[in-house]
Amino acid sequence: MSGTGRAERSNGGHGRLGSVLSGLAVAVGCVLFLGGFVWGAVEYRPYTVPTNSMDPTVKAGDRVLAQRISGDEVRRGDVVVFKDADWANMPMVKRVVAVGGDKIACCDADGRLTVNGTPVEEPYVRGMAGGRASTGGRASTTDFDATVPEGKLFLLGDERSGSLDSRVHLEDAGQGSVPRSAVDARVDAVAWPLGGVIDRPAGFAALPGGVSGPGPVRWIVVAVVAGALLIFGGAAYGPVARRFSKPRTGGGSGEGVSTGVR
Repeated sequence: MSGTGRAERSNGGHGRLGSVLSGLAVAVGCVLFLGGFVWGAVEYRPYTVPTNSMDPTVKAGDRVLAQRISGDEVRRGDVVVFKDADWANMPMVKRVVAVGGDKIACCDADGRLTVNGTPVEEPYVRGMAGGRASTGGRASTTDFDATVPEGKLFLLGDERSGSLDSRVHLEDAGQGSVPRSAVDARVDAVAWPLGGVIDRPAGFAALPGGVSGPGPVRWIVVAVVAGALLIFGGAAYGPVARRFSKPRTGGGSGEGVSTGVR
């Protein structure tokens, strides 16, 4: 068998293996890509923030991803989407700062919220320093205290100087709290403009019950991105392989020819 024949057979074998692997990559990529979108649709719903009451965490017009959860899963520090008849009966976004049984008050000597007497650091709250907005400001522009009934939540906006939240409803039944059942979802990430995942605030982690665990949004993004890379990589294999497998031109045939005379 000639060297050319052996090379063609070898290239043919490698080509078939490459085709199988590229097809497998595309198939796995499709599963990850489509599966990621399906997973996201089951776990999350998009929501447009209507006001700046949660500035700087989320701003008016931001498109966020809110994980569908039961009210029983809510923990202190969560940013939730809820709807309550006493709060205009429209979807709103606020941060849970106290749960049923908590005694919440503001402010201590350092301008912080206290939950059951424990001060809570809230670096996302903006104050004024030297005439400019700065983080770590006073937790409320007005002093207050309330006891949260069992099965209810006390909610504040991160923009404490302008947010209409539980402080406005302190004279209502429940001292401004809303039922856990009013919660539809928990905000996990800002999808547009790209803002990334909203971390659970460490200030509430030391309190009994801690903070909620992270949602699956990071894994969903990983699945979608990995799937897209596999699809494009597998689809690109054929053209790349053909480009590099073209036979070279010129040169001898590889067979020697005798020209001498015996």
